[in-house]
Amino acid sequence: MLRVRPIHYTSRMDQWERLLSALGMVRTVDDGDWQEFDAGSGRLALHRVAAGAHPGGDAGAGMVLDGKTDFGVEVGDLAEFARRTNAAGVEDGTTPAELVSARHGDTCRITGEDGFGFFADKAAHGAQCADADPALAVVEVWFTPDAAAAAQTLRNMGARLRPAPDDDETADFTAKNGGVLMVRPAGGAARSGLGFEYTGDLSALRDRLAAAGHSVSLTEEAFGRTLHVANPDAVELPENPNGAMLWISAKPEGA
Repeated sequence: MLRVRPIHYTSRMDQWERLLSALGMVRTVDDGDWQEFDAGSGRLALHRVAAGAHPGGDAGAGMVLDGKTDFGVEVGDLAEFARRTNAAGVEDGTTPAELVSARHGDTCRITGEDGFGFFADKAAHGAQCADADPALAVVEVWFTPDAAAAAQTLRNMGARLRPAPDDDETADFTAKNGGVLMVRPAGGAARSGLGFEYTGDLSALRDRLAAAGHSVSLTEEAFGRTLHVANPDAVELPENPNGAMLWISAKPEGA
């Protein structure tokens, strides 16, 4: 199995819970400082951290920064996932998967050729919540100076490439068990991004979010319609990595 499940670190758990609920996500794990929310496709974990850590500052070795999102996925069997990923990488001469013991337990670390690393964790619960909005998908983005290599790593992991409207360096993938993974070319150090995708009526979703008290706007862009909703971290962290607004894009035609 393969499911998108980024981890977002925040001191504003209540504000995030209100936003995710308004989006149609359902909380399926509540362990206090660790909560998981299911969309119709994909999952998002929230991890509470102390307020005050600034994304641009040096919080010390190993310190998680408030407002940061970690790229991440869930899998079924860690050893089998690592074996298949590395076997698929033989042709391009890579072995990106390594079984490791991290602070949160046994996991599989994936390291891209650009040095970007993330965890594939064993899924604690498998099925998506049936009450979540089926039109909403969680999207995580791998921004990288080596888009081709990042895309190949995702292929080796079993992500499914989906058609793109143009032939450039971007690549979009779906995970078998839910969620969307995107690769986007970018300068500097590789990093992750968070967003959402919607197959339903964006205007209706905009109205739903506005009725719940969220600042939201609908824009028409060259590649489609996109909602921008205020990031719960932005008020106290105006330079947070995900920006002042979170995006919710319409699913591309034919994807």
